[in-house]
Amino acid sequence: MQKLSNLVDELASYIPQLEARNEAVSASSVGWQIEHSLLVISSVIEGVKRSDPSKYKWSFRPIKYLIFWRGKIPRGKIGAPKIVIPGEITQDTLQAHIALCRQRLDELEQLGAGHYFTHPFFGDLRMADTLSFLFIHTEHHLKIIRVMLAH
Repeated sequence: MQKLSNLVDELASYIPQLEARNEAVSASSVGWQIEHSLLVISSVIEGVKRSDPSKYKWSFRPIKYLIFWRGKIPRGKIGAPKIVIPGEITQDTLQAHIALCRQRLDELEQLGAGHYFTHPFFGDLRMADTLSFLFIHTEHHLKIIRVMLAH
């Protein structure tokens, strides 16, 4: 959980550069990358909180194992679902969302290992896999931000 919390702190550190863009790296801004990452963290945690551990269903999804094994999401291969596409992005909205994500991470720590999140491509992910997914996904967008700001 601490590793994910550290990534949220890193996302927060880029808020002052929210308007920065680098079309060679991504069509979206740094702010979009931050907000999208926060929306994913927030919505996934809400899904875990709502889950009923007795309804968990294991399924084999080769793409899940490939991405989890590599620890990377390929760039530009999968579009974001509408629920995690940012709307208006300001320093204030990002700061508020950072605070909300920190609160939800605290709530996530209180849940049992049997809780899960249903991912559209990976199926049901128990708590450990959910945390791995959130780490991989957040790191994916942080890498994009780092490259955008390095050029």
